[in-house]
Amino acid sequence: MSDQTVLHVKGRVLVGPDDARDELWVVGGRISYERPAGARDVRTVQGWALPGLVDAHCHVGLDTHGPVADDVAEKQALTDREAGTLLIRDAGSPSDTRWIDDRDDLPKIIRAGRHIARTRRYIRNFAWEIEPDDLVAYVAQEARRGDGWVKLVGDWIDRGTGDLSACWPRDAVEAAIAEAHRLGARVTAHCFAEDSLRDLVEAGIDCIEHATGLTEETIPLFASRGVAIVPTLVNIATFPHLAAGAEAKYPRWSDHMRRLHERRYDTVRAAYDAGIPVYVGTDAGGSLAHGLVAGEVAELVTAGIPPVEALSATAWGARAWLGRPGLEEGAPADLVVYDGDPRADVRVLADPRRIVLNGRVVG
Repeated sequence: MSDQTVLHVKGRVLVGPDDARDELWVVGGRISYERPAGARDVRTVQGWALPGLVDAHCHVGLDTHGPVADDVAEKQALTDREAGTLLIRDAGSPSDTRWIDDRDDLPKIIRAGRHIARTRRYIRNFAWEIEPDDLVAYVAQEARRGDGWVKLVGDWIDRGTGDLSACWPRDAVEAAIAEAHRLGARVTAHCFAEDSLRDLVEAGIDCIEHATGLTEETIPLFASRGVAIVPTLVNIATFPHLAAGAEAKYPRWSDHMRRLHERRYDTVRAAYDAGIPVYVGTDAGGSLAHGLVAGEVAELVTAGIPPVEALSATAWGARAWLGRPGLEEGAPADLVVYDGDPRADVRVLADPRRIVLNGRVVG
C-alpha cells in the first residue's frame, strides 16, 4: 500500500460490543465512516473488524535472563503483532525500547518503566532491587521514565520462611503510590499471594497483576476501590511445573503455588462477578512466548467470564482503560479483521485474516 491508498474495510465493523457497522474507510492512516470523495486507489478488506487487540501485561525487550538485544525485541513485537496485538502495556522491562515508537509497523507500547523489587526478592536482572527507604525515589524515577504506569513487585518468595510473602511495609507503599499519583502515573503490582493485597489496595494502588491471592475478604475491597486485575491465566498455568521444580527445597512455597493454581478459575470468576475490572494480559517475555493473546481470552471464558466481556477485556474495554482509542472517527487505523464473529466464538481470535496498523495492511 502506498500513502495514497484508501483502505475500505467492509463486512461488520465492531466499533463496540453492540455497535456493528457495515464499513469504514482508512484515509491518511485514520478511520473515517464517510466514503472519501474522488478516491481512486482503493484496497478492500472484508470480514469482522475489531480494534487492535491489547495485551495489558507483556514484556518487550526481556527474556528469562534479563534485557535482550534490539533485534530480539523486534521479533517479540512482531510476534505480538501477528497475533493481532497492536497495543501493549509493557509491565516492566529493563530494556530501552523507545526506538519502537519510531516504527509505524510495530505495536504501540505503554511502558511501566523497570520493575521495582525488594533486594534479592525477584528474578535476577529484571528489576531495580532496593529497600523500602528508597521506594519513593525509585517510583518517582520510573514514573518519569514510563508512559503513565509504574510496576512494583508486591510479593515474592521469602527464602527465610520458604513461602510467598509481602515485600513492602504499608507506610512505604502508601508514600510511593501517593508520589506516583502526584506525578500523574498509575501503579500496578505483581502479586501471587494473599497477604500483600490489602495493604496495596488500601494504599491506593490502581491495578494488581496475576491476583491469584484474591479471597472472599479482599474481593469486596477491590470492587469498592475499583482496582483492576490482569489475571495472566496463561502464565498461572505454569504454576504446577514451577512447584514441582522447587518441591525439594521449598515445599511450603510449592504447596501454596499449587493451591493458587487449583482455584485460579474460581478466583477470576468471583472477581468478575463482584464487579472488579478484568483485563487481558499474557505475561509474555519472561519465560512465556509472545503472541498468546487469543489463548488468554479463551482462558477468561473458561473461567466463566461471558465471551463478549472477555473480548472487551482485550478490545474496547481495555483500550478505554488505557486511554487509547478504538475504532472511533479520526482514530489511528489499528484494527484486526477475522473471518467470523469473535463475539460468538472467541477462538476466532487465534486466526486473524488481516492486520492493519497505522492504516497499513501489515499482516
